[in-house]
Amino acid sequence: MQENDPSVHGETDAFRRAGRQRRYRDTIMVTTLAPCWYCSGLVRQFNIGTVVVGESVNFRGGIDWLRENGTEVIDLNDAGCIAMLGDWIAANPEVWNEDIGED
Repeated sequence: MQENDPSVHGETDAFRRAGRQRRYRDTIMVTTLAPCWYCSGLVRQFNIGTVVVGESVNFRGGIDWLRENGTEVIDLNDAGCIAMLGDWIAANPEVWNEDIGED
């Protein structure tokens, strides 16, 4: 959807637009939905210290793996995020599956 590029997820787009940093350990990434494996890899690759997640009910992504590897993950479990993303996923299953790499 973003820029007609399936690799431009919210996390990767924000990371690219933030520009180069000397280090990322003190960086806080905020995302509406738990990051997928692709975005979780970005967080680990650059050692981003904290990820704030709006919800992980609709999609768990890599948050357990991130926690196991030292990233602080704050899951807000926000009812508004849960409803919004659940509705969007239900209305756009093909786009959602492409986004998370499912058939």
